[in-house]
Amino acid sequence: MIDHADRCEQGRSLDTIAPGAHPRPVTATTLPAPSRRLPHGAAFWTTAAVFLAAMAFTTIPTPLYALYQQRDGFPTWVVTVVFAAYAAGVALSLYLVGHVSDWVGRKPPALFALGLEVVASVLFLLLPTVPVLLVARFLTGLGVGALTAAATAHLGELWRGAGGPRRPGVPAVVATIANIGGLGLGPLVGGLLAEYAPAPLVTPYVVALVVLVLAAVAVLVAPETVERSSRAWRPQRLTVPAEGRGVFSAAGAGVFAAFAIFGLFTSLAPSFLAGEFQQPSRLVAGVVPFAVFAVAALGQVFFTPVAVRVQLVVATVAMVVGLAGLAAGALVTAEWLFVAGGLVAGLGVGLLFRASLGIATGLVPAPQRGEVLAAMFLIAYVGLTVPVLLVGAALAFLPAVPVLVVFSAAIAVLAAVAGPRMAAKAAR
Repeated sequence: MIDHADRCEQGRSLDTIAPGAHPRPVTATTLPAPSRRLPHGAAFWTTAAVFLAAMAFTTIPTPLYALYQQRDGFPTWVVTVVFAAYAAGVALSLYLVGHVSDWVGRKPPALFALGLEVVASVLFLLLPTVPVLLVARFLTGLGVGALTAAATAHLGELWRGAGGPRRPGVPAVVATIANIGGLGLGPLVGGLLAEYAPAPLVTPYVVALVVLVLAAVAVLVAPETVERSSRAWRPQRLTVPAEGRGVFSAAGAGVFAAFAIFGLFTSLAPSFLAGEFQQPSRLVAGVVPFAVFAVAALGQVFFTPVAVRVQLVVATVAMVVGLAGLAAGALVTAEWLFVAGGLVAGLGVGLLFRASLGIATGLVPAPQRGEVLAAMFLIAYVGLTVPVLLVGAALAFLPAVPVLVVFSAAIAVLAAVAGPRMAAKAAR
C-alpha cells in the first residue's frame, strides 16, 4: 500500500489539474494590486466566472450540429472533422503557448484567448459554412489551450493573495468546476437558446459574444500575479519516464479513454439522439452532454478524499458498466438506457482522468512532472480527436448503431486494462 506521504503527494498533484489545465508547476509573485484593480478575493471569483464562460463557449455548438446538418445537408462524419479542428487547436496551443503565462503574466494569455473566441463567435454569426466552421473551431481550440493554462494558475495565486492558505484546496475545486463544468454548461445554454429563442443558429453566438466581451473586461480589472520577465520562448518539453513505462502506458491509455468519451458526447451524441432516437429537442441534445460533464466534475470533487486505488476501481467499473449501457441503449433503441449509460460512464471518466494524471506524475521527481503532464495532455487530446474521427469515417460506410457499439466496446476494454494496472501501482 502507498503510505500517507505518497498519498498526500498524489493528492497535491491531482488537485492542481483539470482537463486542459496548465501542465507545469509555476512560481509566481503576488503583486500589489493598483487601486483601479479588483481586490484579490473578488478577482478570484470573477476569474472563475471568466474561466467558466470561456469553456462554455467551446461547447455551445454541440447541440447545434444537427441543425447545421439539416440546413446544409452534410453527413455526420463532417461533424467529426469540425470537432477535430477544435481538439487540434487545443493540443497545438498547449504545446506552443500553454506555459508562457509563467513569464509574460496570467492576464495577457487570457486576453489573447478571449480575443480568439470573440473572433470565432463572429465567424459563427457571419459565415456559418463548413469551411468557416472549421476555422472558428480551430481558433476556439487555440484559445482554450492558452486560457486554461493561465486561468488555472491565476486562481491559485489570487486565492493565496486574498489570504486563503487556510483552505488551500479551494482553487483546485473551483478550477475543476469552472473547467469541466463550463464544458458541460455550453451544451445546456446552446440547447436552451436553440429550443426556445428565435434564430437558433444566431442567438447562442450573440449571447456568447456579449459574455466574452464582459469576460475580457473582468480580466482587465483583475490584479496580475506574475512579474513579467524576459525569457526565450521554447515549446513545452515532453517527458516519458524511463522507468515505469508500463504504468505510464496504462495512465496514457486511461486519459485516452476518458477523453474519447468526452469527444463522443461533445460531437456525435446529439446527432445520434436526433437520428437513432428521433429526438427533435435541441434542449435534450444540450442537457445530455451537460449531465455527463456535470457527473464527471462532481465525481472528481466528491471523491477527492478517497484513496487513489479505490477511485480507480470505481472508475473502471463505472466506465465498463456505463459503456455497456450506452451500447445496449443503442441496440434496443432505449433512449433512457443510452443516457443512463452516458451518466455512469461520465463518473468513470472524471475519476479515471484524475487518477491517471496522478499516477503518471508520481513516476518522476517533482522537477519533471510538468513535462510528464504535457505528454499526458497531448495523449488526452489525441484521445479526444482520433476515436471521433474514426467513428466519423466508419459512419460514412456503416450504420450508426454498430459503429457506436464497437466504439463502446473498444473504450471499455481500454479502461478495463488501464484501470487495474494503475490500481496495482497505487496499492504498492
